[in-house]
Amino acid sequence: MATSAHADSLSLHPARRAAIACAVVLAVALGVGRFAFTPLLPLMLKSGALDIRHGGWLASANYAGYLIGALSCAAIRVEHARMVRLALASTIVLTLAMGLTDAFALWAAIRFAAGVVSAWAFVFASQWGLRRLAELDAHALAGIIYAGPGVGILSTGLVGAAAAALDVAAPWVWMAFAACSGVAGAFVWKAFMGDAPAAQARAAAPNRAASTSAHADAVWLVALYGLAGFGYIITATFLPVIARQALPGSSWPDLFWPAFGLALVAGALIAARLPLAWDNRRLLAACYVIQASGIVLGIVCPTAPGLGIGSILLGLPFTAITLFAMREARRLRGDAAAALMGYATGAYGMGQIAGPLVAAPIAAHSGSFSAGLWIAVAALAIGAAGLAWLGWRGDAHASSA
Repeated sequence: MATSAHADSLSLHPARRAAIACAVVLAVALGVGRFAFTPLLPLMLKSGALDIRHGGWLASANYAGYLIGALSCAAIRVEHARMVRLALASTIVLTLAMGLTDAFALWAAIRFAAGVVSAWAFVFASQWGLRRLAELDAHALAGIIYAGPGVGILSTGLVGAAAAALDVAAPWVWMAFAACSGVAGAFVWKAFMGDAPAAQARAAAPNRAASTSAHADAVWLVALYGLAGFGYIITATFLPVIARQALPGSSWPDLFWPAFGLALVAGALIAARLPLAWDNRRLLAACYVIQASGIVLGIVCPTAPGLGIGSILLGLPFTAITLFAMREARRLRGDAAAALMGYATGAYGMGQIAGPLVAAPIAAHSGSFSAGLWIAVAALAIGAAGLAWLGWRGDAHASSA
């Protein structure tokens, strides 16, 4: 028995290495490349390098890049491991560039490009990592992969808060993030030295056997996943502003973003331990309800405990939603799922672009984000109902087959 347990432990080493490598890529590409801008925005505003309007434009440029990058995944025929390395290296260079220039036009181009490569990193690292774990029968380790963005958000959030307290200039923090990302990237670089020929052939082969029902489910997955992007982004984009409006003069607002990141890590690890036999669509519906509950709590109880617990409830299912959606894409498309993952991620990106565009004018007119947040709650509720219906329809088809 001891020999067998030892052999099982050794057999998991490649799976753990693959999961950790993908987690590091997502921590750099998403936690730094996409979301480090959130905790550094107050420093950039304070220095006079930006005003809030131009800060919003930089955020929109990043969201637009993410959308374009996600949609381009369907047309990319480069092996997945090579795309992961390209996205990782590009993120490090672009992060460094943010600290080396102060020209707004260049910043906008950098944030757009960072959005493109972060989408590539997400889609191709997800497909490469989930396929590798499936080959090694180590599905439970998927939680490590999707804990990566949470680790990145938590780390950059804490560093951003410390930099604000110490009055460190934003360019130095951008360069420090680039240096740390470079070290992390060097640590996992060799893990992505190439796909096996058989894996490449499977990934490139079209899934002509997909049924009409599976095609319809794929379309619904893309649409309903887009509602998740809309539902979370209003709170995520304006959380510091919302918190400061509710708690003027308090030190709590600087801690809500790191709390969101910590909840991401916990949620990813918990989600990956749930039985694989559970329906991804029902799990997604439950996650949407949890996020909606977090937003509602922040609206009806705008206190430190209310906003803190609301941030945790928003973050807890964040990467769990990603995990379940990507698993559903693989269930529908198998090893040729990268295109479907790209379309779903593109719909998510469209939701992210639409959210602030809806919420900001309402807030400017009314002086409050409450109406925009209630719209986000409604979007998540509709998404949850649609996913629950898909799960029910799947059961009905299975029972009639």
